[in-house]
Amino acid sequence: MSLPTTITAMHVKDIRYPTSIQLDGSDAMHKSPDYSCCYVILETDGPLTGHGHTFTVGKGTDVVCYAADIMKKYVVGRKLDAIFNNFGQYWHEVTCDDQFRWIGPEKGVTHMATAAVMNAIWDLWAKIEGKPLWKLLVDMDAEQLVNCIDFSYIEDVLTKEEAIGILKGMDATKATREAEMRETGYPIYTTSCGWLGYSDEKITKLATEAMSQGFSRFKMKVGQDVKDDIRRAAIFRKVIGPDRIWCVDANQVWGIQQAIDWMTALAPYKPLWIEEPTSPDDILGHAAIAKALNPLGIGVATGEMCHNRVMFKQFLQAGALQFCQIDACRLGGVNEVIAVILMATKFNVPVCPHAGGVGLCELVQHYAMFDYIRCCGTLENRMTEFADHLHEHMCDPVVVRNGHYMPQKEPGFLVGMKAQSLSDYEYPVGAAWQKLFDEGVFKRDHAHENN
Repeated sequence: MSLPTTITAMHVKDIRYPTSIQLDGSDAMHKSPDYSCCYVILETDGPLTGHGHTFTVGKGTDVVCYAADIMKKYVVGRKLDAIFNNFGQYWHEVTCDDQFRWIGPEKGVTHMATAAVMNAIWDLWAKIEGKPLWKLLVDMDAEQLVNCIDFSYIEDVLTKEEAIGILKGMDATKATREAEMRETGYPIYTTSCGWLGYSDEKITKLATEAMSQGFSRFKMKVGQDVKDDIRRAAIFRKVIGPDRIWCVDANQVWGIQQAIDWMTALAPYKPLWIEEPTSPDDILGHAAIAKALNPLGIGVATGEMCHNRVMFKQFLQAGALQFCQIDACRLGGVNEVIAVILMATKFNVPVCPHAGGVGLCELVQHYAMFDYIRCCGTLENRMTEFADHLHEHMCDPVVVRNGHYMPQKEPGFLVGMKAQSLSDYEYPVGAAWQKLFDEGVFKRDHAHENN
């Protein structure tokens, strides 16, 4: 097989799944999400293609797709060795367009579009090397990994030399941890039992089934009604028992004191963490909540809406999170995620990636294993998220065994979706959406009729 040398074309698709029908993914802030993504395909002058995406929840996916399409000028025609040999500088070039960055910068729509594009490039690199992404990252030497990072704005906390030192310090023992991952996998918790829109019967049924499949870590959505949350917490604890790990997630819905009071009421049910208790931008608010709840044995977890490495830097500096929840698509792709993982390692804060959605589980499994094998060397207080939705659309879905992600073996980032799914669920023209429109389940979006 001749290996590609140049990216020759880039295609962007708006892919949406109607998960709001069953209330999959429902929480206090997002009551009827339709799990979706901006999906990027890179063609090359060889047989390999790169696939990447960024996760969304319905409306606005077209805006992210438009932003990704604008980035074609930085992608099409580029030599792959030029990108890979100085990846940190390339990432900086893409994110620092002197006009386009204005509507970020390095956050929101433009950064999510960056993630889709960068994830596709990394998928291509891993395929060229014939390795799954986690293995590509684990095998790279320290200098090569650090060369992929843009250290702008974070060198006051993490220098290149410190990053290289962290990575080299783990070299001697990484083979042992890699063998462990291949044997037993990486611990995960499930959110699939605890969506806010689920009935008590459904919660009980799903949690019981999850335990029979080997799960010992669970998360429940909270934040709509405190009395109802206490009632649901009692049900959850009765089903899973007193010793299994149980976390709760408010999805940004509370004010500071409200979060403290609400979680104090839930403290008897022993939650390990409260996730996103308030505005994801309020670093000092999270710090105040953490200070109040840590004596109760409750940590603060956040990060799925954290814009960039700079915000993570400040969360870590302020002691505002005890669990660092990197997101594979909110940050600007692999390059920036590596930077945040290394900062969290320096601050001794466990990385517990956010997943669920569509394709996020497939993405973050690589980060979790890279973090353990290459950076931190411990599984204490570490786990990553799993939600049992939409994996049937993936070409290489996650492999779960006894409550653990098992390392993927196929080359790439493994986020490619099946051709039929891409065709059926492209919005608004796909056959599945046309059927839903015709049946009156969804209204046609007239904003797209002239597109």
